[in-house]
Amino acid sequence: MGGMTTSKPTNVPSVTLNDGTEMPQIGLGTWNLTGDDGARIIRDAIAMGYRHIDTASIYHNEEEVGRAIREAIAAGDVTREELFVTSKLWNDDQGEDRVPAAFQESLHRLGLEYLDLYLVHWPAPSLGKYLESYEAIARLQGLGVIQSIGVSNFYEEVLQELIDATGTAPAVNQVELHPGFSQAPLRQVHEELGILTGAWSPLGRGAILQDPVLDAVARDVGKTTAQVALRWEMQLGCSVIPKSTNRERLGKILEVTDFTLNSDQMAAISSLDEAEGFGRIFDDPRTYPSED
Repeated sequence: MGGMTTSKPTNVPSVTLNDGTEMPQIGLGTWNLTGDDGARIIRDAIAMGYRHIDTASIYHNEEEVGRAIREAIAAGDVTREELFVTSKLWNDDQGEDRVPAAFQESLHRLGLEYLDLYLVHWPAPSLGKYLESYEAIARLQGLGVIQSIGVSNFYEEVLQELIDATGTAPAVNQVELHPGFSQAPLRQVHEELGILTGAWSPLGRGAILQDPVLDAVARDVGKTTAQVALRWEMQLGCSVIPKSTNRERLGKILEVTDFTLNSDQMAAISSLDEAEGFGRIFDDPRTYPSED
């Protein structure tokens, strides 16, 4: 890498993907971070030590992400090589004929020469194009413009179909995962196949963070319930991509590396899967989007 010296104020651990790529285990989710305010938050996050930035074409903020990255590089806070940038292919752009142009449009909006990770955003089984879309992304990877390829919201059967067709497992499957919805069966499959589980919406919706079980663990370890939830996910072996528009909270997220949950605390949080009122919050990828 170049001769620029950069300060790394955080101790964010990396996880090694099945293709040998190192990815920071904590990323910044950027959904809804748009306009000047959005760009400023992303820029602040990089200055604070975030090195993994997660966007998608459907977030309509790839320009803002790109601007924040350029400003951070210009300021000497980071080099491009130190950043890990993810984007995703939207459902409307699925299909082998459409993928190359959709990817180039994302790259152009970001103002980057390559992506570290590119994902099929949803399997969208009603479209029937997830396999050819993934294969088209694999061909782009062969051209050197994508470091790692993966999927998002894929479930067991479609993952197996991809692997049977291509002979290789995606590096990452990003799925809804939070206390009360630990995705244990899917994580088991990921482990067997060598796929990293990425947790989106790792804090669920606010109500989860009021849960007495999380509160008790947080009191024990002297952390917030949000920090405890993220730590639990990281100790399950997941990468996490929380999102916040609050600078103080962004800083607190990076403090999840300085404590460890014991096995009883881990089990207590995992047991929320069985508790009433928990489970999947967002769309079920087996049925989203619907035929109509």
